Amino acid sequence: MMMDTASPSMKMPGMEKMDMSMMQACMDACSACEQACTVCSTQGMDCAPACMNTADMCNTMMRSMMRMQGMTPAAMMSMLDACIAMCQVGMDSCMEHADTSDVCRMCAQACKACMDACMQMRESMMASA
Repeated sequence: MMMDTASPSMKMPGMEKMDMSMMQACMDACSACEQACTVCSTQGMDCAPACMNTADMCNTMMRSMMRMQGMTPAAMMSMLDACIAMCQVGMDSCMEHADTSDVCRMCAQACKACMDACMQMRESMMASA
């Protein structure tokens, strides 16, 4: 569990109703996915490039959410869309090995959890806009 970095002072202009606990959950999911993908990328399987890209995207998403200054709702939505798309690629790639690799199975699960958290965050932002 990451330190509670999502404080009310971090909200974007126009998004004052943003659910900060959901944002924290999304950052936690991004962190867990980054870690799982980083471990998976060292296994020498053909999913490694997708895992490395997913890890990078999750890290960027998490860091962007931690420093909301300069972020607009439109930019945040685009970032969430990109993270969802990259997690889908990572999950699909690792699912090819999930029957024979516990690491790939764990990575695919982390990608799915991150996708779900980003989708929930996106839906919350749309509802509060």
